[in-house]
Amino acid sequence: MKNNNKTIGMMDSGIGGLTVLKAAAQQMPNESIAYVGDTARMPYGPRNPAEVAKFTRQIADYLIQEHDIKALAIACNTATACALPGLQAELPIPVIGVIDSGVQSAVKTSQSKKIGVIATQGTVDSGQYQAEIKAAVPDSQVFAQAEPDFVQLVEQNRYQDDDVPALMADHLAAFKEEGIDTLVLGCTHFPLLAPAIQEALGPDVTLVDPGIATAEQLAKILQDQGLDADDNHEANYNLSTTGSVETFSEIASQWLGQEHDWHFNHLDLPSQD
Repeated sequence: MKNNNKTIGMMDSGIGGLTVLKAAAQQMPNESIAYVGDTARMPYGPRNPAEVAKFTRQIADYLIQEHDIKALAIACNTATACALPGLQAELPIPVIGVIDSGVQSAVKTSQSKKIGVIATQGTVDSGQYQAEIKAAVPDSQVFAQAEPDFVQLVEQNRYQDDDVPALMADHLAAFKEEGIDTLVLGCTHFPLLAPAIQEALGPDVTLVDPGIATAEQLAKILQDQGLDADDNHEANYNLSTTGSVETFSEIASQWLGQEHDWHFNHLDLPSQD
């Protein structure tokens, strides 16, 4: 008998991966999810790739040991760029990341083949979005820009502040000049800024949220491998943070809403450095 009611594991450098969690909870209402936001060590973007890979593996090990997860979603673009191939090779469970899903959505969406990507410095420097989009559509033009300030706006719960629209317009002006028709929100924090980003770019630019595509891909993998939960299974959601539970739960509750019973707790990992 397959134990298909096991938990899905999900991790991010902080708050941003909750956009993937929300999409997954809507897409798969019977699936239990254990989420870890590594807010004590965020942002991952400026860190050394080997260090990011180490942190990601550490969280994956925790989720496997403590939650006996059946699949892992790396809900962080930087961690996906640094750690996905290694974890896919090493772990006995399905492991997916957000970059491939985002690329597939972007190339399907774009008509002009002018695609923008905003992400952390680590994700932009990895070149993974640029390479995968080019591989899918060789004659496309990809404009990638690091936006570390956007991550901080979300993590510090300032993404709804009055000065955000002007900040977006300033930061994203280059994309308007290039005439892109599609923008990949290449960091899971950025969908929380989507209204202001859309306002800055105008209605002719389509925003691609890799989190939604990742949830769809995860649902398909579970179904294809016979790992999807029973229809009558009651889902539970365990959300852990390595940082302040108060800040984490405040932002999470705003974003996730009250549709489900979210359980928040603090997680101490062996090293916070």
